[in-house]
Amino acid sequence: MGPKTTKVYETLRERLASGQYVPGDKFPSERSLTEELGIGRTALRQVLARLVSEGALEVRGRSSYRVPGAVSVSTPEGMEPWQIHGERDLYDNQWVKLQLWDVEPPGVKRFEHHVVKLQHVAITAVVDNQDRVLMMWRYRFVPGRFGWELPGGIVDKGETPADAALREVVEETGWRPSALEHIVTYQPMVGMVDSPHEIFVAHGAEKVGEPTDLEEAGHIEWVPLSDVPGLMARGELLGSGTLVALLHILATRNRPAPTDAG
Repeated sequence: MGPKTTKVYETLRERLASGQYVPGDKFPSERSLTEELGIGRTALRQVLARLVSEGALEVRGRSSYRVPGAVSVSTPEGMEPWQIHGERDLYDNQWVKLQLWDVEPPGVKRFEHHVVKLQHVAITAVVDNQDRVLMMWRYRFVPGRFGWELPGGIVDKGETPADAALREVVEETGWRPSALEHIVTYQPMVGMVDSPHEIFVAHGAEKVGEPTDLEEAGHIEWVPLSDVPGLMARGELLGSGTLVALLHILATRNRPAPTDAG
């Protein structure tokens, strides 16, 4: 894509990432976008096709686009939450807190349940225009294994998850991503552990230096997305955040391309 087309792509990508359109929204028509952004329809379709391939848009009919993510299933009603009668600390430091909670599930006798509280984490998958993802080959001493991981780390006090995600990529790889898109917040071990994980995706990055976090950095490589299923089969993708981000990308990157309106 040329400079003008790239600028239009970045503009639309930023609008989608900022939440200007909610899941299920119809995207503006090609005619309105060409008039607003001052771009030809052929060039615009290149931009829209790229957004579709990245999973940021989906095609609905001839030259009609929607923001993906709408769901048909309704939220169940009438279910009661567990009652929490109290909690007490067993161990606490800056990395981990172990507690006992006095809980009472509906219709079940109350009991004490262990709860582990860990840090808030942000993880980023940076994808380039060659369908490669920025990854690190690292050794993790707890499982005693080497494996591929996405850059990420703890959200510091007073820091937003997006700022933490950007900082961690730069510190661990030396690459600075372009605009980040928040994908999901999830809990990796929801039954006992409280540790919110924020997943971001960025399309494109520039080299700004060498890694500065030598403890966290490993061998850095742009890994083809086509290798991901094989790396999964070999057990070389470590960490749930890495798997969640990569599976999201694989699930959304092969959407059908838009058809010409003629």
